[in-house]
Amino acid sequence: MRKLKFHEQKLLKKTNFLEYKREGGHREALVTQRYRLVERDDYKKYNGICLMVQKLVNIIKQMDPRDPFRIEMTDMLLDKLYNMGVIPTKKSLLKCENLSASAFCRRRLATVMVKLKFAEHLKEAVTYIEQGHVRVGPETVTDPAFLVTRNMEDFITWVDSSKIKRKVMEYNDALDDYDAMF
Repeated sequence: MRKLKFHEQKLLKKTNFLEYKREGGHREALVTQRYRLVERDDYKKYNGICLMVQKLVNIIKQMDPRDPFRIEMTDMLLDKLYNMGVIPTKKSLLKCENLSASAFCRRRLATVMVKLKFAEHLKEAVTYIEQGHVRVGPETVTDPAFLVTRNMEDFITWVDSSKIKRKVMEYNDALDDYDAMF
């Protein structure tokens, strides 16, 4: 685009062609790029979940603080979100109120693999997952959008027949002769 002349700049002073109101400041594009979201729907779904949680928190906050139902619902919501790994502590509803789509993106398998040092970069982790090198528990996972809870974090490992697992074991001098035959 050419540089605008003075009179054109003056006329378009209050118009910003780089940001549109509907897009919300390009937040979606930033999150999609940072967490390597393949499908745009993933961000929309995470955002929808965040909005539902925020609505639920607002409903709970309107109840009487000593109401046993409110206490029970608060505990259930905090337990669920904490066990999913979306919030860091179970202390208060304030954590749930500020929930964002990025919190769910941080619990995706590829991101957790980078955090656990299975891969150096997110792109590499996504490639390993799509090629079928990773399993969570007994199941081989080929979807990088797989959400990993706090409990499942400990069960992320390489598939037994993976060449990556073999290389890691060779490097650590842990490769067994029996394993070398396969």
